[in-house]
Amino acid sequence: MTISAFRLSCLAFLVSLWGSVALAQEAGLPGGASSLREVYGDWVVNCAMTGAGAEARKLCAMSQEQQDGETGQRVIALELQASAEGGTATLVLPFGLDLASGAVLQIDEGERGAPLAFRTCLPAGCLISTPIAPEMLAALRGGTALRVHAKADGGRDALFSLSLNGFGGAFDRTLALAG
Repeated sequence: MTISAFRLSCLAFLVSLWGSVALAQEAGLPGGASSLREVYGDWVVNCAMTGAGAEARKLCAMSQEQQDGETGQRVIALELQASAEGGTATLVLPFGLDLASGAVLQIDEGERGAPLAFRTCLPAGCLISTPIAPEMLAALRGGTALRVHAKADGGRDALFSLSLNGFGGAFDRTLALAG
């Protein structure tokens, strides 16, 4: 998988915040690392140290990105910051969607959720943030695909899909590293 501009900008931001290796050993990343990247199926776990001294903390999240096979352009990305209660997911969707209609999540062929409002649009795409309740977390762990339904400008249906292969392992690892 190639590194996208979105990942590079996130990585550049995290690099600007990273502390020293000694700081990483204090805060407890494995092997005293200041950052780490691990792959679980179709999911990537990233963790980095930020701040210094009393302000030191770990930033950990799991993510997946889908790209257009022909252009290499990102089609959808999801980042999840895990917590014992489930966490918070941020979706990055492409331009050209009917923002007023929001987007709806569906796991496999299950019931569709309530529409989620777009928060804002940035050069990387349009963002939706949503809490992940324990029930949804359980469904994500047992599912094979997270489908995101939206409306394109002009009223056409737009469907995006993210693989849930490796989701459980990535979530557990992200939670363990963040703790």
